[in-house]
Amino acid sequence: MNRVAFVFTHSPYGSSAGREGLDAVLATAALSESICLFFIGDGVLQLIPGQQPEIILTRNHAATFGVLDLYNIEQCVISREALKERGLAESSAYIIDVNILDAPELIAQLSTYNRIITF
Repeated sequence: MNRVAFVFTHSPYGSSAGREGLDAVLATAALSESICLFFIGDGVLQLIPGQQPEIILTRNHAATFGVLDLYNIEQCVISREALKERGLAESSAYIIDVNILDAPELIAQLSTYNRIITF
């Protein structure tokens, strides 16, 4: 069975990468039972609750993360370093449950996947 990792590296605004990544995750969930989402760099900003995209006239795809449980996608990892670099607290609430890992742990876990798709 292929293990598939999705790596989110872009902020939720300024590109459609986050929305396209979520679409790919949900489509892949029908074909694979082992999926993990990784949020690194600006990708950690995808998970901040209370965003108001309508103010900048864009759509909010963050609500789509809420359906991950329906697709049995429960493994989500976020970079501790990326949080610190952006002034975000580890204890903050995020829109999904995440495991916060240091870079070496994150890389080690990512290396266990057969396919890595980056958005």
